[in-house]
Amino acid sequence: MHQPPPFPVSRPRRLRRDDFSRALVREHRLHPSDLILPVFVLAGRGIQQDVASMPGVKRVTLDLLYPVAEECVKLGIPALALFPVIDPALKTADGKEAWNPQGLVPRAVSELKKRFPGLGVMTDVALDPFTSHGQDGLLDETGYILNDETVEVLVRQALTQAEAGVDIVAPSDMMDGRIGAIRAALESRGFIHTRIMAYSAKYASAFYGPFRDAVGSAGNLGKSNKKVYQMDPGNTDEALREVAMDIAEGADMVMVKPGMPYLDVVRRVKDEFHMPTFAYQVSGEYAMLKAAAQNGWLDHDAVMMESLLAFKRAGADGVLTYFALAAARLLRR
Repeated sequence: MHQPPPFPVSRPRRLRRDDFSRALVREHRLHPSDLILPVFVLAGRGIQQDVASMPGVKRVTLDLLYPVAEECVKLGIPALALFPVIDPALKTADGKEAWNPQGLVPRAVSELKKRFPGLGVMTDVALDPFTSHGQDGLLDETGYILNDETVEVLVRQALTQAEAGVDIVAPSDMMDGRIGAIRAALESRGFIHTRIMAYSAKYASAFYGPFRDAVGSAGNLGKSNKKVYQMDPGNTDEALREVAMDIAEGADMVMVKPGMPYLDVVRRVKDEFHMPTFAYQVSGEYAMLKAAAQNGWLDHDAVMMESLLAFKRAGADGVLTYFALAAARLLRR
């Protein structure tokens, strides 16, 4: 007589049956301390502007940023990342406003650290918000972005931010050698505690569009692109070389940008270097999920949390995300 096959020794569904057992064996978790909130800051007072391509995100003046910072502290979000929206009249070919000690970013850093000393403040080191052409560096007569000359001014920008009291400088420009130059300058001036989060594998991605709208660089950039310094989306071995260089030059943390389309790169970086590794869930990723949710095609909170958990599963220690406040509120319930 034919005997039925024995029951399997292992039934993985046993552990999925109840909430408590699913929680007991969950491999990856998201916590507010995994999140960094990017914010767009304006000069002036009492002004807020919606970013049309990023529903729910606003450009705000510093006085209106204080309640946001306070909520970060209450929710356990450890840091926010400042991105300036500069008056077009201050934008020049050399981006000199980037290292003005009385400029928008140094003033914002100084005031935030006075009011919220326990909240980490991170600043972007790049020229694109400050240049009349929208590129991250200085141009030669043909329009090519100069590397070494750009690094010199990035060092000035980073020192200005450090002097204002910033906790983390985050070079996002992708110039060769800039991490080593910035680290050497910080050490020589006594800023030994200023951390560097290097945008080590930053790709020439189409997902940055809403961000450029938010900081006002899209119009300046026009039909130009950043492919001569940001990475080719087809490359992953190159990302490991870039990360290795930045670590050797003194980076404390490394970042992959964009996020979800490059989770394979996040995993390779974490496995290879075992360094503090971050990912940036960029404006285009945020806008896609927001638009789909607004159309009723996706459950907003569910896909928000699932997308953020994916970063943790891929190996990221933390995520820069415009969802940080909303996600932290859910996690705190």
